Amino acid sequence: MTTQKLDQQQAQMHRLKNSCANNNNENSPVNDDKEEEMSRSALAMFRAKEEEIERKKMEVRNKVQAQMGRVEEATKRLAELREELEALTDPMRKEVSMVRKRIDIVNRELKPLGLTCQKKEKEYKEALEAFNEKNKEKSQLVSKLMELVGESEKLRLKKLEELSKNIETLR
Repeated sequence: MTTQKLDQQQAQMHRLKNSCANNNNENSPVNDDKEEEMSRSALAMFRAKEEEIERKKMEVRNKVQAQMGRVEEATKRLAELREELEALTDPMRKEVSMVRKRIDIVNRELKPLGLTCQKKEKEYKEALEAFNEKNKEKSQLVSKLMELVGESEKLRLKKLEELSKNIETLR
């Protein structure tokens, strides 16, 4: 059907060319009108051919799309069949696969927990270090206090003894 259209268009183009060749011999206003009409006709035929080509391109594109859809379906089905075949090869494979997937999930969950643990350990070490420093400072201050209290007691005892001596000398 399409080849018939193309054959008809080619025959019409051939007739136009022959007419143009015959008309070139005569230069009259009628011939100019005929040439212009033939030009329009040739242009119309060219446009018709372009439209036909575009239509055919669309048909081919649609066929390719349809074929791609069938290929995708076939690919999915083949993947399913491969999985079924592999399941037949090793009956425990499915369970092993499930356990491996679960292990992967747990590993992904462990990673942030490990990071949190490391962060908390670091915070704990920093807090422990700060605590130990303050405790050491407190110990030094307590020692200093004990030293001062001891010196104060010695001075007070010395004063008391001096006062006692003074009181005895007064007697």
